[in-house]
Amino acid sequence: MKKKDIPNAISMMRIILVIPIVYFLLRGQYNVSLILFLVAGLSDALDGFLAKRYQWVSRLGSFLDPLADKLLLLSCFTACAYLELMPLWLLVLVISRDLFVAMGAFLYHYFIEGFKGDPPFSSKLNTLVQIVYLLMLISSQGLILIPLSWVELVLYAVLATTSVSGLEYVWVWGMRAWNIREKRRYDHQHK
Repeated sequence: MKKKDIPNAISMMRIILVIPIVYFLLRGQYNVSLILFLVAGLSDALDGFLAKRYQWVSRLGSFLDPLADKLLLLSCFTACAYLELMPLWLLVLVISRDLFVAMGAFLYHYFIEGFKGDPPFSSKLNTLVQIVYLLMLISSQGLILIPLSWVELVLYAVLATTSVSGLEYVWVWGMRAWNIREKRRYDHQHK
């Protein structure tokens, strides 16, 4: 393995960590799942740092990193909703937003042009808020005394950032698609 492959290896490790994290969550072993979740979260920061700092950016990494994030977050949200630690509507919102963005990206790629680009700030903030929420939620299961009002506050922050980031994707990529289609129509009419 070459040095430039380290971020991808870290992302793969994060994907693999999803299984034991969810397993221990479902078994009520919150200490272990919390530690593994922290390791996964820190590995996300590490692979991003290494990729940017040393220019170890790759096409595979641009796919693996967000995939690892989504698998980790959606799996943990699903497990927590199943355990009734969080409301089901929040899980539905998070999954709906991700499916909506993925479908939009696919349609944009297929009908307009190759979809490429970094996620907007609101999406990165959303991921961070979701991680903080899960950390607080899992920690509050008897490990650390966290006031319910704090957990609830972060729950509503997840609601807000999920909604805003989903709407930002629709607005930005919708306007970009509209402008490209209009330019193509104009070019076609003036040939």
